[in-house]
Amino acid sequence: MLSCSKYYYLMSINYLKRISKLLGIGLFISFSLFEINTVNNQIKAEKKLVAASEKDLFLYRQMGASYLCIASKADVDFNKGLGIASATFANVITGKHGGAIKELGNEKLDQKKLYNAGTFQIVGSALDICPESIPKNIKNDYEKRLKQLVKGSKK
Repeated sequence: MLSCSKYYYLMSINYLKRISKLLGIGLFISFSLFEINTVNNQIKAEKKLVAASEKDLFLYRQMGASYLCIASKADVDFNKGLGIASATFANVITGKHGGAIKELGNEKLDQKKLYNAGTFQIVGSALDICPESIPKNIKNDYEKRLKQLVKGSKK
């Protein structure tokens, strides 16, 4: 017959074996998931970025304009809403397309240029979607800049 101390000693050994098995399984799963994540990151890193097409730009521009219209109607400060929409436009093109736009060939635009281009394009689209939400001075600035661009492209 086992004494109480030997019994508890054997029970604690069994208990420790179970815990070590659980920890071992947990570590194995953790390392396995880490390996899978590492492989996924390598695949993503090796993925070749494709320049944004006109269709992509249209989608991003319309999303920005939609956001701007909704934000304006929700009494969000217009400049803040436009800034967020423009930053999102620039971030998506940078993140998904590496700043490349198909129409520009191999040239990649930096965040500032994409932000400025996004601002102009988003305001133009928002004027079509929700003209009542665009402040008069923004509308006038847009129309003035558009005339300059049209005049410059005819030369």
